[in-house]
Amino acid sequence: MKLEFLLAPTSDLAASLALYRDAFGAEEVWREGDTTVSLGMPGTDVQLMLDANDPDAPAGPVFVVDSVERFHADAPAGLDVIAEPAEIPGGRLATYRDPNGLVIYVMDQSTDATVG
Repeated sequence: MKLEFLLAPTSDLAASLALYRDAFGAEEVWREGDTTVSLGMPGTDVQLMLDANDPDAPAGPVFVVDSVERFHADAPAGLDVIAEPAEIPGGRLATYRDPNGLVIYVMDQSTDATVG
């Protein structure tokens, strides 16, 4: 399990980019259309993923695992399921809430063509 992203939903991608990329010095790592941009934040390997697909989604950490299905089957006690594993571009994603209310996203890249 690796912390890969901090998901930051946004209703204004251009304004978010202006802040994080232009003012804070983050570098664009990848982009998916006009709705999702991942930024490398100075001093860390964790990327900030700005996403305008669902601006009302809760912000939270995104952990990458080998298999979302295996993680889900053996999920740690205390995690409440918000969304069962489902397909996303490149893999699968499940969403949980920890005992303090923090939303946690767990994804794999099982169908990503670049994963060997």
